[in-house]
Amino acid sequence: MSNDVVSVDRDGEVAIVTLNRPERMNAVNASLRGQLTDALNTLNKAQDVRAIVLTGQGNRAFCSGQDLQESADMQWENIVNWLTAQRNMYQAVRDLNKPCVAAINGVAAGAGFQLALCADIRITAPQTLIGQPEVKAGLASIVGSYLMTLHVGLTQNVAMSLTGELISGQRAHDIGLVTTLAAAGEVVSVSLEKARQLATLPATAVRVSKQRFRELTQPGFDDAVLAGVRAQLECYADGEPQRSAQRFLASRRSASRKPDDT
Repeated sequence: MSNDVVSVDRDGEVAIVTLNRPERMNAVNASLRGQLTDALNTLNKAQDVRAIVLTGQGNRAFCSGQDLQESADMQWENIVNWLTAQRNMYQAVRDLNKPCVAAINGVAAGAGFQLALCADIRITAPQTLIGQPEVKAGLASIVGSYLMTLHVGLTQNVAMSLTGELISGQRAHDIGLVTTLAAAGEVVSVSLEKARQLATLPATAVRVSKQRFRELTQPGFDDAVLAGVRAQLECYADGEPQRSAQRFLASRRSASRKPDDT
């Protein structure tokens, strides 16, 4: 359907789930959150699916993060429902009982970065930009900073969370945020091959192993989500997320109105 912002394809026992908003660099909005959550929950129950690849449409972005138009329009009364839906999206990745490979085929920032961190394996190119820029948009770095604690130490976490600067795929691999590097044009194909290998593993052993990882990290994740709700309520009461989003949208509109120089 033309309004689908998440597509699901099959390669044998591997399902390929694609975020499909390339005109917005696959940014997360209500439609994408809902469709992705539903798609992953359905695939988790499918007996003929033994591994999943999660990627983004196009070659610019895996997922650039939260849709700024949605952020600009957000009212504090809706924040709890908004972040609950966001939590459900991340949880749908965490709840998968089969291996999930994030094929980071372009920018992965904010919510997109966090989606990738919820996957089991992350594959990207050395030049890809990855990170947690939420503070630059007036938002506290809470859930993302917690998810990073599962992969990196406090020094790297603080640097990324407080500066909001993106790092290269090479740097992300060096510090342990990314599992494997691949050439820019081969990220999806390498990820698919890894998923095919994982799909051959005994399903029960994989499921139980993943369940144990989930049990170890679920209390921390749940605590981070609650802390995130409190923090973002305070940030939105201050008004900076709305102002930051409006400034960005205004600059984008201004750029689109510039005459063609060619």
